[in-house]
Amino acid sequence: AEGLRETWMPGEPAARTRLREFLAEDLGRYDQARDSPAAGATSRLSPRLRWGEISPFTVWHEAASTEGAGRFLSELGWREFAWHTLYRFPELATKNLRAEFDAFPWPPLDPSHLDAWQRGRTGIPLVDAGMAELWRTGYMHNRVRMVTASFLVKNLLIDWRRGEEWFWDTLVDADEANNPFNWQWVVGSGADAAPYFRIFNPELQREKFDPDGVYTRRWVPGAETRGPLVDLRLSRQAALDAYEQVKRAPSA
Repeated sequence: AEGLRETWMPGEPAARTRLREFLAEDLGRYDQARDSPAAGATSRLSPRLRWGEISPFTVWHEAASTEGAGRFLSELGWREFAWHTLYRFPELATKNLRAEFDAFPWPPLDPSHLDAWQRGRTGIPLVDAGMAELWRTGYMHNRVRMVTASFLVKNLLIDWRRGEEWFWDTLVDADEANNPFNWQWVVGSGADAAPYFRIFNPELQREKFDPDGVYTRRWVPGAETRGPLVDLRLSRQAALDAYEQVKRAPSA
């Protein structure tokens, strides 16, 4: 818990302070810099919202009065849509929202691959950096969350529910709506989800969003020298081949 104590000061006063800081210092660059994990341009209000230290109503109305808040407000709207989806589909954490994904041929679990992902030992620098940040702080940058999730389900071919369970156990902002909603978005089985064949290449993502390696070096110094757990090209093709069974399945 040492990293959690260093990272967070729980409570309503701290939440309100962070909201004021974000609106004054970061909101103006949010639209351009939010995808860079080293930029520190995100609000980091998600744990505050998850634990009720501040309400989405308060965040929305204080941000809406600030110029250039449109993109941030749309992200807040996605959070509320996740709760709407959970209300309509209470089994969001355990069942595919799109029933045709029930036909996906997940292979038998390789525990060593799951363990390597959880511990940030995949040999893929951006993935390992994200998992190290998660373990230390209970938090992970949103862009990196998408990359690490995509790597688990589409390169390691591990059922998304394993990843959802791990994030539920380790993220300080995991709640019963947003956590499974976002996992199903990455997989392609959820509401308005990314198509399954959209497979993040973690090396290209690192080159684009962490080109100087600031984020990666912070969390996993020397990660570039490690051997990768799987070949990205071959594992991508294996995922696409498996997806053919979903494409042939009848839609619900």
